[in-house]
Amino acid sequence: MTEPRRLEPLPLGAHGGPRYSKGLMARALMATGLAPEPAYALARRLEGEAAARNGEGITLDRIEEVASELLGDMGRDAAQRLRRYGRLQELDVPIVLLVGGATGTGKSTIATEAAYRLGITRVTSTDFIRQTMRAFFSRDFMPSVHYSSFEARVGESDMPEQMLQGFLEQTRNVLVGVQAALDRALHEGFSMVIEGVHLVPGLIQPIEGPLVVQCVVAIGNEDEHLEHFQIRDASSGGMRALDKYVQHFADIRALQDYIVERARRNEVPVVDRPTVESAVGEVIGLVLDATERVQPSS
Repeated sequence: MTEPRRLEPLPLGAHGGPRYSKGLMARALMATGLAPEPAYALARRLEGEAAARNGEGITLDRIEEVASELLGDMGRDAAQRLRRYGRLQELDVPIVLLVGGATGTGKSTIATEAAYRLGITRVTSTDFIRQTMRAFFSRDFMPSVHYSSFEARVGESDMPEQMLQGFLEQTRNVLVGVQAALDRALHEGFSMVIEGVHLVPGLIQPIEGPLVVQCVVAIGNEDEHLEHFQIRDASSGGMRALDKYVQHFADIRALQDYIVERARRNEVPVVDRPTVESAVGEVIGLVLDATERVQPSS
């Protein structure tokens, strides 16, 4: 038996089930990747439908009809994902969501929001694992984990090849800790979201048993990527030094190119995020699509 995910049942208002709740329906719709504003608009429209049915409840077919009338194709797609969301609640297997990507792409925000909407309470990062390893292994014994991903280098040269070699050495070390975290999750049967630059497609050992979804978050536009560091610097009160990221921006972009190329080579989806909300929706869509590959427990 797996640790249950914190997912509310669909509030369809039928006898024997939870009463219709506008808030819970909006949350379920957002869990499918629909943005908050249209989710609440649809939930309000469905509230009238539920009241008119005198306890008979709303069918998923009717939700799809109303969603299509109100929101067009976007609504129809959300209603179809809502069916898969219901299927997700029936699965008795843990979910492992791996969100990779270069520094400054917003993967931490995206992974945390996706975990919340999917009812997954355990979220960690490969950078946290790297920081933990630093406490156990000295700089002399394992130098690579004592640097940021874009600062780890092999040798004294500033050539991109040395930076990439240093990053790969760091990644292989950090993935040992990632595998340990995954092994514990599988042993205890709980779902988990891990995000981080070190989740390089093709370098992670195959994971058997749970529903595994891996993706890479990228920002194709260089100006938008750089602006993200400026926003993050302002919102953190300067705690995450902007100068360091600007100085190494070319290295960060080179790492993104490498990670994206590895993703495409290994058929791992790349989420090119125009906005955080759209990226969260796409990541959740990947998880819901993956439920079609898993048979519900009897």
